[in-house]
Amino acid sequence: GSADNIPSGRSSTNETFRVSLSSAVSSSSQGSCQDDFDALGDVFIWGEGSVDGALGCGVHRVGNPSIPKSYALLPKALESTVVLDVYRIACGSNHAALVTRHGEIFSWGQGLGGRLGHGKEVDVPLPTLIDGLSGMNVDVIACGEYHTCAVTLSGDLYTWGDGHWVPKRVSSNIEATYVSSVSCGPWHTAAVTSSGQLFTFGDGTFGTLGHGDRISTSVPREVESLRGMRVKKVACGLWHTAVVAEEVITDPLSGEVSAGPSSGKLFTWGNGDEGCLGHGDENPRLVPEQVVTLVDENICQVACGHNLTVVLTILGQVYTMGSSTYGQLGCPKANGKLPNLVKGKLSDCIIEEVSCGSYHVAALTSKAEVYTWGKGANGQLGHGDKESRNTPKLVDFLRDKQVKTVVCGSNFTAIICLHKWVGSADHSLCTGCRNQFGFRRKRHNCYNCGLVFCKACSTRKSLKASLAPSTNKPYRVCDDCYYKLKKVLESNHQSSHTPKARTGNNPDKSIDMMEKETVLPRLLSQYSKLSTIDAIHGSKTWQSKHSSKKRLRNSRVFPVITANLQSLELSHFKVPTIAQGSLKKPLQRNLPSSSVCLRTPIIIDDTRNMNVTYSEEIQRLREQVNIVELINFSSFIFINSYAFFN
Repeated sequence: GSADNIPSGRSSTNETFRVSLSSAVSSSSQGSCQDDFDALGDVFIWGEGSVDGALGCGVHRVGNPSIPKSYALLPKALESTVVLDVYRIACGSNHAALVTRHGEIFSWGQGLGGRLGHGKEVDVPLPTLIDGLSGMNVDVIACGEYHTCAVTLSGDLYTWGDGHWVPKRVSSNIEATYVSSVSCGPWHTAAVTSSGQLFTFGDGTFGTLGHGDRISTSVPREVESLRGMRVKKVACGLWHTAVVAEEVITDPLSGEVSAGPSSGKLFTWGNGDEGCLGHGDENPRLVPEQVVTLVDENICQVACGHNLTVVLTILGQVYTMGSSTYGQLGCPKANGKLPNLVKGKLSDCIIEEVSCGSYHVAALTSKAEVYTWGKGANGQLGHGDKESRNTPKLVDFLRDKQVKTVVCGSNFTAIICLHKWVGSADHSLCTGCRNQFGFRRKRHNCYNCGLVFCKACSTRKSLKASLAPSTNKPYRVCDDCYYKLKKVLESNHQSSHTPKARTGNNPDKSIDMMEKETVLPRLLSQYSKLSTIDAIHGSKTWQSKHSSKKRLRNSRVFPVITANLQSLELSHFKVPTIAQGSLKKPLQRNLPSSSVCLRTPIIIDDTRNMNVTYSEEIQRLREQVNIVELINFSSFIFINSYAFFN
């Protein structure tokens, strides 16, 4: 199909997001309101594969080819897990691709042959970023039946598919030029440069490449017979190619190049089956040949299907030529060998855009209405049935939609339309400053909250925006979200430099368990000091502690480390006496004098034979009473109660 049917856009927010797009003027549009450029829009898709996961409206069939395909007979909203600020879109046979305003490219659908560009041959149900082109600033895309092409802002051409699973830059004599647009057929590709040159490559059967022979080539070659013409549009069909070109006149004095007096002429070549070349016969052409019956028409767009060519004039009229098997000519009495003007319901319409599937056609009017005709067996016409139409019929489902562009895949169709509430009063004001949007004040979406702001209220960009396609790249956010995200990023930065309170692989441990793991070993260490001293004083001291333990159990006092220890029955406990010279080293450990300490008054045995030196030692201990006393005493309480409850 043609790469000319390419919209752009923005998005809304849901658990699975409908892809919303900023509506842009289509390539064939002649007067859309400039104020529509940043308006929100929605993508709708219908036809083959649009409800089974192949084309972004579900996940039922992708990866499971045993399930038969299903069809959407009416337009369905395209879904995505991220908000996509879409700039262009293209459709193939069973896959599609889009480019965001940031130059990122997403693809989805069936991955046979690597046509999705994700590095593996797997199906993808929803739009997924192509990492291989990350940072390349893609500008234009086109989808064939088995491969995909992309052009970067720097004019480089990339291709993938048909056995190549990742994007690869095309290097040849086209490398010295700036590629501006590209179109894909099932087995060949055509690229237009900024200077109006045409390069083709791929399968040359039937003279599809226009080089005067039937030789295939993997290297782009210029179509030399079009030198002296400036190619404006190109479209690739099954085995034929068509371009819109204008005559170039060079001023002999100044050397300036300009278009001729009558621009926009149609040239076709390749297989002529069923008269798809428009020359009045079915003979093939090996080089481009002008369609003389349209010599008086100013052509602005061309689209190709299977043995079908459709052109649009600058006056908004549609001509068709080629196969009429499914009524795709839109003229029941036409034989297809010469261009036929499509009338019927299009007679009173000004058509702004046309697109071709394999056997069906879609047209967009200046009133944002969509007409379809041709094969309908896969639901691609969007009329709620599988009937084919031989004349244009309005897609009633889209009657109240502000459609901005229409694109056809082989057996499905997609449109971009303005979200119905965008132009209403509810969203005519900036969410931040509440000023009205207009010609100068444009709409911008915040990639974190999804609301609509003016440029002045959304000047900053931030990482980790929740709705951004990539959280590792900065995206536009509103001022409020910017500061919120800034705090989160700063908090994460600080926490990454703060030592963790605990280690282990079980994140579900309770605070109590954590305290047991971290506090208990320390308390046991403190308690061991008391135990060592107690052992020095014999059974009398042990009996005192044993009696205290019984009283503690009867009182049901549980020692909470962070609680006020004054609430405990401290009078039940006695401190063992210490005799001078009794601090031995049975465990090869020296205990400091401050290791034995209690917050309550120390009760000492009234022994008249106590050594004077020992009394002085006790006095020194009292003077050193401090916070460590509380820790040692609480450890004593904790161990006893721990034994009770365990």
